[in-house]
Amino acid sequence: MNNYLIPANSKKSQLILGYFTLTDIILFGSGVGLTLLLLLIVQSANVGIMLLILAPALITGFLVMPVQYYHNVLQFIINIYSFYSGRRRYIWRGWCSGNGKDE
Repeated sequence: MNNYLIPANSKKSQLILGYFTLTDIILFGSGVGLTLLLLLIVQSANVGIMLLILAPALITGFLVMPVQYYHNVLQFIINIYSFYSGRRRYIWRGWCSGNGKDE
């Protein structure tokens, strides 16, 4: 039984540090960059204002936190967005396929 064709770690090896995609790094980097910019601009010692300033980094950090099945949900949301926003041209490329070329 349990004869799997695809190794369990095949997807994880394609991620940065085994957990993050390039989209995750860009999203978190933009949140941290915006937070640093706001920290330099706003001069306030008020706790409420400081929480608002730290919000971009905290929210993007929460969004990219490695949670079980996170990338599946993210890919599903990306697929829905691209389906309704872009041209509908799908190129099928299988793992064990020669991509239309005879070998």
